[in-house]
Amino acid sequence: MGKIAPVSAKYIVHATIEIDGVVERPDVIGAIFGQTEGLLGADLELRELQRSGRIGRIEVDVDTRSGKTKGNIIIPSSLDKAETSIIGAALEVIQRIGPCNAKIKVGNIEDVRVSKRKFVIERAKELLKQMTDKLMPDSQELADEVSESVRVMEIQSYGKDRLPAGPNIDDSDEILVVEGRADVINLLKHGIKNAIAMNGTSVPETIKELGNKKIITAFVDGDRGGNLIIKELINVTELDYVAKAPDGKEVEEITKKEIHKAIRGRVAAEQAKLDLSRELEKPGFRPASRPMTKTSSYTRTSNISQSRPVSTQSTTRRYFSSKPKKNLTTEEKAKFNAMLEELIGTRGAYILDDKLTILGKVPLTELPSTLKGLSSVYAVVFDGQIDKVLTETAEKANVSFLVGMDSSIKPNDTRVNILTVNDL
Repeated sequence: MGKIAPVSAKYIVHATIEIDGVVERPDVIGAIFGQTEGLLGADLELRELQRSGRIGRIEVDVDTRSGKTKGNIIIPSSLDKAETSIIGAALEVIQRIGPCNAKIKVGNIEDVRVSKRKFVIERAKELLKQMTDKLMPDSQELADEVSESVRVMEIQSYGKDRLPAGPNIDDSDEILVVEGRADVINLLKHGIKNAIAMNGTSVPETIKELGNKKIITAFVDGDRGGNLIIKELINVTELDYVAKAPDGKEVEEITKKEIHKAIRGRVAAEQAKLDLSRELEKPGFRPASRPMTKTSSYTRTSNISQSRPVSTQSTTRRYFSSKPKKNLTTEEKAKFNAMLEELIGTRGAYILDDKLTILGKVPLTELPSTLKGLSSVYAVVFDGQIDKVLTETAEKANVSFLVGMDSSIKPNDTRVNILTVNDL
């Protein structure tokens, strides 16, 4: 029977077994092969997988006490994670071993590569300490070298275009699209593992495919080249957000604080498109050849209905007087207060309908642009200050209540009900 070398295994299935009776190790192994035979089809037949070296030797360790047998099962696998999970799940269908009732439970599936990476890091620390003790003047240089090696280890080639990417592209619902490999490395350095590089200004097919199933944020340099990449992505992909490095800086060189600040300040693709149009109107800016015809897909992340157009009624004083303010009910006051407490420190906003159901949650920076596309909003509760711009936007969207931490607007200056922490 074939045996897979431990160094080639990518995953290890760990399972426990409990048997109401006395059995031996060969009985358990025989039951595993016998009772899973034909269950998963020819491609996942355990005997064939062992012969081809894709499943290693099944290790079984059992101990019998007081007429009952307990033990552990270990199965090394070089299959992919989905197939390995299927093999693990198949073990749990085994309910009898010989004449005895049995129960097998898979505890976890270990990713061997994670263990190897941990070993590399720990061993690198030991080697660094040894070298630092002997070569104190070069300790910083050595630390940088080891850190860089660990970061480079995590970079993978993703998709048919073999694009440089972090290790969490498949596992993340949101991804960052950057320009080049150096950008991915800098983000990995600061713990961001869901970035993928375009490797140029043209958009590869891999990025287009990811845009159809994941939330994409374009993270570009703070220069003209970054604007061109934004325009290209808006034209050909389902782009959701845009984040930019500080003016004149590149993503590959900015600090951790600058990275997180840029991502927190990202804007919806629709807003970025408007900003880019204004930028293109500036003297000296030479636009790319293709027009921007694609619209933003903001509704994929906001989950807010946009079935009715924005109200175009006037917001003059006469308009206010024709629509009196609503009275705050006890239930509304309690719910607004609870929601406001949930939002403290998040810089986010809840958008509610007239039944106080949360239609969506958006970052505070995107709240005005979101309200411009809506007309069925009853209330907005957010972690921030109620100001003139937001109030005017809320009036146009026929919002009844604005609930914030504090306000720079006097209640009599608007038809919208203004509520702050002190009011609740």
